[in-house]
Amino acid sequence: MEKPAKHIFLCASFRANGTPQGICDKSGGVELIQYLQEELQDRGMDDVMISLTSCLKVCDRGPAMVVYPENTWYGGITSEEDIDNILDSMEENEVNEDYVIS
Repeated sequence: MEKPAKHIFLCASFRANGTPQGICDKSGGVELIQYLQEELQDRGMDDVMISLTSCLKVCDRGPAMVVYPENTWYGGITSEEDIDNILDSMEENEVNEDYVIS
């Protein structure tokens, strides 16, 4: 496998003991993973990898994801439209400030 150009970490809200916590899981963030995977494929963004993570500890701003190597933290991602907006920006090598966690 080649090293991906970008890596998206999507919070799954799980803690070390396996208990779901926070808002990412409860707000449907994990359910968006399939849409994210399909959308990356449809857009030909084959150089982007996705990983689910344990809690990112930004529960008050979740569902959350982080994009590397830029180290851009996005929050409030609750819909397919939110994913589309972020991916649109990524394709333009821009940051979507509407979702940035600062």
